[in-house]
Amino acid sequence: MQEYLDKVKIELKYRNYSPQTVDSYLGCLKDFFTYLGENYEKYEELKVKEYLVKKKDAGLSGQTINVYLNAIKFYYENIVKVPFKLNLHYSKKPKRLPTILSREEIAKIIESIANPKHRLMIALTYGAGLRVSEIIRLKIKDIDLPSLQLNIRQAKGQKDRVTVVPEKLKDQIAQFMAGKQHDDYLITSERGGHLTERTAQIIFERAKEKVGIKNDATFHSLRHSFATHLLENGVDVRYVQELLGHANIRTTQIYTHLTNLAMKNIKSPL
Repeated sequence: MQEYLDKVKIELKYRNYSPQTVDSYLGCLKDFFTYLGENYEKYEELKVKEYLVKKKDAGLSGQTINVYLNAIKFYYENIVKVPFKLNLHYSKKPKRLPTILSREEIAKIIESIANPKHRLMIALTYGAGLRVSEIIRLKIKDIDLPSLQLNIRQAKGQKDRVTVVPEKLKDQIAQFMAGKQHDDYLITSERGGHLTERTAQIIFERAKEKVGIKNDATFHSLRHSFATHLLENGVDVRYVQELLGHANIRTTQIYTHLTNLAMKNIKSPL
């Protein structure tokens, strides 16, 4: 089994798939190979269907089952080199509006964090609209303080983008940049590398709990809030799209449903 997994890993990396996708596909295929038990190179449509039905019966969401399906499809088409004839996709979960934190809630969360490094991490994540993977991997060379810009390299979809640095964080960022090399991380762990995504998420969760916020906001809600608050400030949705790095403007337009300005001017006809 490991021989085939190694082949998949090499091919995924060669095609520049993200580390998250590589790990996800390998996990799915390891489970699929265990189900097959043998004959890993033999494609049987019925076997694949039976496997996916078992996943559905186990209560997995359509979105998750699609990841298994895509991993299996990649394996047969690119490693085994056989046509994958199964034309099936499970429906994804219904799209829900993202949870947004108010400006006041975000200020409380930031102020509640005693550790200056952690406080800067949360503030910069919100202030620049970053993903958790981006803030923990932000390097000194990516920060242009004179221009108040961050260069986000190889973000989701393997794209580079530029976003803004909040001017009020300029001095704090400069303090954490001092004495570091060009290729060092801005936010470092005690061991000297970058923090893990889970550590960053736990820091946010503890701060949120500390100030008594009960909604289901996650670390990623900081990015959602950044976009929504920019739109409330009157920033054009196309500029917000560029700052977030969305390939399709329809992805950004979901935040227009969350802005408060237009809603405040609408009165019920009752």
